[in-house]
Amino acid sequence: MKIKPRKFRVPPSGKVKLRKWPTLVDPCYDSKADYQRILEDHVAGLSKAQNLLYADGRHSLLVILQAMDAAGKDGVIEHVMSGVNPQGCQVFSFKHPSPGELSHDFLWRTTRCLPERGRIGIFNRSYYEEVLIVRVHPEILRSEPLPAEVLADKDIWEKRYRSIRDLERHLGCNGTRIVKIFLHLSKEEQRKRFLARIDDPDKNWKFSRSDILERARWDDYQDAYEACLSATSTKAAPWYVVPADDKPNARLIVSRIILEALGEMALAYPRSPTQRRELLAIRRQLANESR
Repeated sequence: MKIKPRKFRVPPSGKVKLRKWPTLVDPCYDSKADYQRILEDHVAGLSKAQNLLYADGRHSLLVILQAMDAAGKDGVIEHVMSGVNPQGCQVFSFKHPSPGELSHDFLWRTTRCLPERGRIGIFNRSYYEEVLIVRVHPEILRSEPLPAEVLADKDIWEKRYRSIRDLERHLGCNGTRIVKIFLHLSKEEQRKRFLARIDDPDKNWKFSRSDILERARWDDYQDAYEACLSATSTKAAPWYVVPADDKPNARLIVSRIILEALGEMALAYPRSPTQRRELLAIRRQLANESR
């Protein structure tokens, strides 16, 4: 099956109902060997595109990964970005904010980590946590040192969505392309993966009681994601809902989405007639040294 990223893109101002988006689709590969071949092709393409991005030096790419627990975010990063030069790629994982981070606005801690021009930045979770987990757990919001009128504002989520859209529009106007991936996992597949983590001692560290407590709020999280995806998928910074029940398939889809985004950027190796003449003169000098 040819991977068509547009198939997974949330249209601007679209009303998202996650039950209508599949968590499993026909695989893009015929066998394990075919999967490996396609992934290697994608990784090689990403490596080449990242080198061009770095040489061009005028743009950056920000990839945001959001998902329910056990959806495979870490695996996507590990497999999809395996061939990218570490000097040109930065990965940041955002967990519970520190007291110092809470002393700033909700976008501050992530904007400090935005990729420089010429680099790819990956956010494993992001500022979107502030309209997801914080919305599901309003006690977190109440614990933030915010003015009383902000905490009492019934439109707080809509205002945060607007702040996010404004930030992403600003970044786009300054050369940062944003690709947002929601790994769409079914509740049944999450149950199986949790059991696998419990049954494998080497994976016990990945599981805690808090994971089960969060699973109990599954429907609330689905509602929060639906509202978030609907409000913040724009033409310049779209969301992609990627079926995540099949891990290899999800990795191929994500890598194709990133490749397409890089391919749409106006990247070019620097060209300078003056520099070219200088290089040719140096070349003649080096060639003459062997005589």
